[in-house]
Amino acid sequence: MTATAPASAPQSPRTAADERLLRSSPLKRLLGRPELGSVVGALAVFVVFSIVADSFLRASSLSTVLYAASTIGIMAVPVALLMIGGEFDLSAGVMVTSSALVSSMFSYQLTANVWVGVGVSLLVTLAIGAFNGFVLTRTRLPSFIVTLGTFLMLTGMNLGLTKLISGTVSTKSISDMDGFSSAQALFASTLTVGGVQFKITILWWFALVALGSWILLRTRAGNWIFAVGGNKDAARAVGVPVERTRIGLYMGVALGAWISGQHLLFSYDVVQSGEGVGNELIYIVAAVIGGCLITGGYGSAIGSAVGAFLFGMTSKGIVFAEWNPDWFKFFLGAMLLLATLLNAWVRKRAEATT
Repeated sequence: MTATAPASAPQSPRTAADERLLRSSPLKRLLGRPELGSVVGALAVFVVFSIVADSFLRASSLSTVLYAASTIGIMAVPVALLMIGGEFDLSAGVMVTSSALVSSMFSYQLTANVWVGVGVSLLVTLAIGAFNGFVLTRTRLPSFIVTLGTFLMLTGMNLGLTKLISGTVSTKSISDMDGFSSAQALFASTLTVGGVQFKITILWWFALVALGSWILLRTRAGNWIFAVGGNKDAARAVGVPVERTRIGLYMGVALGAWISGQHLLFSYDVVQSGEGVGNELIYIVAAVIGGCLITGGYGSAIGSAVGAFLFGMTSKGIVFAEWNPDWFKFFLGAMLLLATLLNAWVRKRAEATT
């Protein structure tokens, strides 16, 4: 007599389905967040300046730090989305100045309401962003080359047109023109909360971070951005509108440049045509510190905000600590390297635990 092993009971569909479900622990989800490294770095910088600078923890100091962070963060958000999409924009810094110059000179030369200049500036700035995206998609040149060319053209045009129209390297005052007060209230006013003054750019910054996060995490366009940055050929093969997505991302950078440009104009009334050169690197640094990969396909809007906040804490914390401000760029470069290494380590750990 031969014995046969008892047949195992068939698995129910519910059990089989449960085995196919991959549940990730909160720790794994945390390790997978692009901004984790920048948050750790921000906490470390905050603790250091809290110890070495007695005035750093004052509410007025926080307001100063947030304002410095917001002037970078407004641009860092769309730059981060662009980098997630796998592209760069080296013209972002001078585009801010171009936007301000168009608003100022158009209003002054036509003696029009300031809001007319603001509207024209919006159209012109968006057109510059669309131009970058269109040239990139049609020529298939690297974004570094395309936007470097735009950077040089805008730099020369800002200076040349300003001197041609105004006779100097700066614009004329428009503070006495119709609409200036209302435009200043929207782009460059100061709000008082609990006896502490905060610049309205902080609200613009928070709004853009929320909008960018919503686009990336809750919309089809966000899926397209990650897909294009990860592998544009594979994305095109599954029906993602690659060209339209890239043009839209460059126009998003232009929108941020318009907001920053109007703040620049209505904060100081006049604009120096040579401003903005070099700021594009700061925006990119903030995005990279916040977890964006140079190669694209990875990052977050919140991470760019943390990167901008790190910039604000460092630039103002050095002043509060009474250190030599000449060392600021050194600290910025060190933060960039450390944050990039930490982000790479975190990402590898996250991939190893999945």
